Amino acid sequence: MLGIGNKTNLNAGTKLNIINDIKHAFNKANITEKIIYVNVFLFFITVLLNKYIIEWFALPSNLDSFLYKPWTLITYTFIHQNIFHVLSNLLVLYYIGNLFLNFYTKKQFLNFYFLGGIFGGVIFLAYYYFIDKTAAFPLAGASAAVTTIFIAIATKIPRYAIRLRFIGSVELWVLAAIWVVLSILQLANPDKGSAIAHLSGAIFGYIYSKQLEQGNDIGGWFEGIVDYFTNLFKPKKKSPFKAVYKTKSRTTTQDVSLTRQRKINDILDKISKSGYESLSQEEKDFLFRAGKK
Repeated sequence: MLGIGNKTNLNAGTKLNIINDIKHAFNKANITEKIIYVNVFLFFITVLLNKYIIEWFALPSNLDSFLYKPWTLITYTFIHQNIFHVLSNLLVLYYIGNLFLNFYTKKQFLNFYFLGGIFGGVIFLAYYYFIDKTAAFPLAGASAAVTTIFIAIATKIPRYAIRLRFIGSVELWVLAAIWVVLSILQLANPDKGSAIAHLSGAIFGYIYSKQLEQGNDIGGWFEGIVDYFTNLFKPKKKSPFKAVYKTKSRTTTQDVSLTRQRKINDILDKISKSGYESLSQEEKDFLFRAGKK
């Protein structure tokens, strides 16, 4: 009985260590990796409860059904039904998403990802409501959101070269173009809803990226909503001390931030004109450090 008890305690301790390791890895991960972890976890849940998950969390093509389940406009982006689907989306998201974070902020990543998915879902619903009234499979998968991220960063730095094994260096705009063409070819399929969502995400990613270049953040409202709900669940910290000389400190911080942003913009312009390889090692290091902040 003592041996059995020790074995049970050992198994419980091992499971607890695994859970703690997973929590630690998740907490250390950047926003791209956290989205990937969530997708992987929900993929396993979908495999176990496939019929229930698709029924309640995939986006239906019928508008009346959607009105009973409006949350599906967001939840569908986390639902994958087969291993190839989830692997292809998350592999692209890992490499492209981490590159994205070198040029955009974490909050902008969330704006692009979720708004791209929402836009793709809205166009999907509109197509089957106004154009094709035949029944179609529910929409599921992160492809529209991933495509938004892909096209956005390709619009930002089209001449950035990625080295692919057995192929060599390929500029980002070429890879993005291939990705979009594959979605266009899928329009020939009878069930073209997913391709419509992908292409809608691509259009949104391009427009949003171009608008940011002009200083117009069309996704700022979504960021405000996320911040509002995040702050609702944050404990309020009371400080017994009052801030002194706040104006001077704030001005200095703003000056440093502006100088840093100008340098980033200069480097991005250089990449757009001459490619990433034209950067000096100092410029590459600076851009890498800036992307981590």
